[in-house]
Amino acid sequence: MAKPKVAFYWCASCGGCEEAVVDLAEGILDVVAAVDIVFWPVALDFKREDVEQMADKEIDVCFINGAVRLSEQEEMVKLLRRKSKLVIAFGSCSHLGGIPGLANLFERQELLDRAYREVPSLEANGATPQTHIQVPEGELELPAFYDSVFTLNQVVDVDYYLPGCPPTPELLANAVQAVLKGELPPKGTVLAPDKALCEECDRNETKPEKLLIKDIKRVHEVEIDPEKCLLAQGIVCMGPATRSGCGAKCINGNMPCTGCFGPTSRVKDQGAKALSAIASIVDYNEDIDIERIMQKLVDPAGTFYRYGVPASLLYRKRKQKPAA
Repeated sequence: MAKPKVAFYWCASCGGCEEAVVDLAEGILDVVAAVDIVFWPVALDFKREDVEQMADKEIDVCFINGAVRLSEQEEMVKLLRRKSKLVIAFGSCSHLGGIPGLANLFERQELLDRAYREVPSLEANGATPQTHIQVPEGELELPAFYDSVFTLNQVVDVDYYLPGCPPTPELLANAVQAVLKGELPPKGTVLAPDKALCEECDRNETKPEKLLIKDIKRVHEVEIDPEKCLLAQGIVCMGPATRSGCGAKCINGNMPCTGCFGPTSRVKDQGAKALSAIASIVDYNEDIDIERIMQKLVDPAGTFYRYGVPASLLYRKRKQKPAA
């Protein structure tokens, strides 16, 4: 019996999801023994032409990590979608937009100006990337840099989602086993528990019955009690608005959850849910006091929408209308 054919591809992301595959450690040997990896350009010598020569639906399952920002990425994910029976959005960036998705809070030209003209350490010469350029050998074409960052399912049809920045090796191993055994849930399922992280957090027992705070603290401003609920200590934790399944690794490291697993199925907008949770425990009634404590949230968008701007109700910064 032929082994299932599996592919991996990397779009706009940091590469941590590829590391998650390697983090299977000796378990990766079981995966390699059970499947035929037919495309994994970050680790093995595969080319685009190898995929183009495959028959449609020849790949059994393709894990795609990273958001879609460039024309090349859009072309590749559409090609892989056509060649694959199943496509899994692998990690926060493909699932929700991830850290690259924060770029949707800025205009395209703002990003290019910052990267190529305004960075203090840069000796700027005014040059910026061009899609087409003439060189002695002929015309070169570079991928186009889109105005917005897109989640994978905003570009192609996605069958399943593996959340996390990166997904844990356990979730990846479970997903591979589900594919091999033909035991996958209904299409569109996020392959992680559908409950809030607070429900599996060991510190939940220390949360007061009526949780109220008088101040918001950043992690470098306080010595964090490793046994006590972080919200009860005035530290913003995304646990109430974030899906479980990560093993509370950040919290076990005495750091707050930043929300990389995204929302549960019952939450429409993760950032709004988290902001509502924080607002509900602020123990003040006067506007001046509420404004003072909320000023402690130095970067609300980056805090509550760190991994999910493209997938949120915000989606992106509204373009400025030209002056009349």
